[in-house]
Amino acid sequence: MSTTELRVSGFGGQGVILCAYIIGRAAALHDGKHATLTQSFGPEARGSACSAQVILSDDPVLYPYVQHPKALVCMSQEAYDKFEPEVDTDGILLYEEELVTPHEPRANMKVYGIPATRIAEELGRIIVLNIVMLGFFTAAAGLLPREAARKAVEESVPEGTEKLNLAAFDRGYEYGLKLAEEEAAK
Repeated sequence: MSTTELRVSGFGGQGVILCAYIIGRAAALHDGKHATLTQSFGPEARGSACSAQVILSDDPVLYPYVQHPKALVCMSQEAYDKFEPEVDTDGILLYEEELVTPHEPRANMKVYGIPATRIAEELGRIIVLNIVMLGFFTAAAGLLPREAARKAVEESVPEGTEKLNLAAFDRGYEYGLKLAEEEAAK
């Protein structure tokens, strides 16, 4: 892995920061990597632009700010419009397909969508959209072991919601695996 920069983005209230936190926690506590997290959100918080930047590395991270993300998770159109130009041309873009309409991807960029909101609704709580996206990210980006991410989810969500959140993670992960299999078959 060496060092990988990524950004999770959306709007306040979608769980963007928790999603990024869990990615960093999974890498640092359950995969033996180093991780940093920085976050940014508008003064209105809920409903305004929000992003969290994570750096994952085999070595200590000396500069904690993302400059050229290799991966971008987008849960809102505003976030996509703002952050997509920053992604490496050979990076990966993961987006909520019912909330984001991407333009034609750049040459080597991998772009995958998931109906995360619909999946969260099927599970009975739209609030787990971020965890569905986390599962999708884990499968599609290949930066974290599945069990490390699941353990970090279990430790990071409110007590009593672990079962729901793990189900959300698993649904997103399965969707990501299915897309990877379809891509490999092409």
